[in-house]
Amino acid sequence: MIHFDSLQGWLKWQESLHPLVIDLGLERAAQVFRALNPDYIKPPTLTVAGTNGKGSTVAYLEAIYTAQGYRVGSYTSPHILKYNERIKIDGKPVSDDQICEAFARIESVRGNTSLSYFEFGTLAALDIFCRAGVDVQLLEVGLGGRLDAVNIVDPDVALITSISIDHVEWLGGTREAIGREKAGIFRAAVPAIIGDPDPPESLIQSAIEQQALLYCIDKDFGYKKQPTGWDWYGAGRQMLQLPEPALKGEHQYRNASAVILALTQMDGILPVTEASIKQGLRNVRLAGRFQLIDGEIPVLLDVGHNPQAVKTLADYLTAVFPGRRVHAVFSMMKDKDIAGVLEIMNHVVYDWFFAPLANPRTATESVMREIFSQSSVPRVSFGFAGFTEAFSAAKNQSREGDLLLVFGSFFLVSECLVEFENK
Repeated sequence: MIHFDSLQGWLKWQESLHPLVIDLGLERAAQVFRALNPDYIKPPTLTVAGTNGKGSTVAYLEAIYTAQGYRVGSYTSPHILKYNERIKIDGKPVSDDQICEAFARIESVRGNTSLSYFEFGTLAALDIFCRAGVDVQLLEVGLGGRLDAVNIVDPDVALITSISIDHVEWLGGTREAIGREKAGIFRAAVPAIIGDPDPPESLIQSAIEQQALLYCIDKDFGYKKQPTGWDWYGAGRQMLQLPEPALKGEHQYRNASAVILALTQMDGILPVTEASIKQGLRNVRLAGRFQLIDGEIPVLLDVGHNPQAVKTLADYLTAVFPGRRVHAVFSMMKDKDIAGVLEIMNHVVYDWFFAPLANPRTATESVMREIFSQSSVPRVSFGFAGFTEAFSAAKNQSREGDLLLVFGSFFLVSECLVEFENK
């Protein structure tokens, strides 16, 4: 049987094991999971899918359930600094040893069944949460919904954050097609919460066809901002004077509203007080989402990498940093709508600095030069060896009152945080 003494050893092997980085389908992972845990007793489960806002939604749920005193397992992807960030208990990444032991157990029952890197991680998370005896598990769907390995577990609440165009090669090129894939997490007689204010019709129809208990924001639940705090309403209840979410941006009120409805739907299994909700809203933290690092020239980090996400970022910059010169250190994956992102951000960014990344999925400098040349961006700099040089150049162009913005990719934000950590 294959065995490695380090987490990096396991991960490197997994990357080479399966011919596809992403291989959507449930049967292989389900088969191994049945062998891994034949007497599996599922803990209360909330599954979160969507294009943007999944990480924030899981972070709210985690912070609130932890504030209530529950033992909480959360599974998210991708990570920013360490793989362990994907699998947390009570908000803390589990150890290398715990993950390695889970991988070894999976390998002992896998046989000839091929698993992808993501499927190994999903099975490890479920196994770790089962053995830890968590009170609740929060599962973020990595990409799709219907055929994502997370979907081998039936949720007690299914929550979809937003739908926009992304991962078209796997999910389809329209919001309707993508919505149909995301709706695969819905189940009959199980709450299906939609936090997208303009959901594709396929989401609604899928919920009806599957006889899920459908709740839509601005119709069945919602929020109203007040001079101090905000009010929430839904399912015949209301909560008044809630604190502003610690995660910034107007979209966070939508995410938090959907989370509160999810909590109320779980009340019969996992009751939560309003005090814990307020505490969780204040305490929630999430790296790389509108993350501000103070300094002589402040640095704002955001992993937004599709038009919907960067539209939210542009709105935030306009509202919170009006009139400031924004110097953007930027990189993106080659399969993203780079031209669309430039068009949205052009009016809020003063100048751009392309940071090449050592990742085969990222757009190369030659590709970026071509895309920028066809845009209306007036000031862009190339020729840097990597993030450090691009960031230094952007900083050298900054003066008091300016803002440094690092955005466009999880990998880019990761390099930035590593740089700050090393310093």
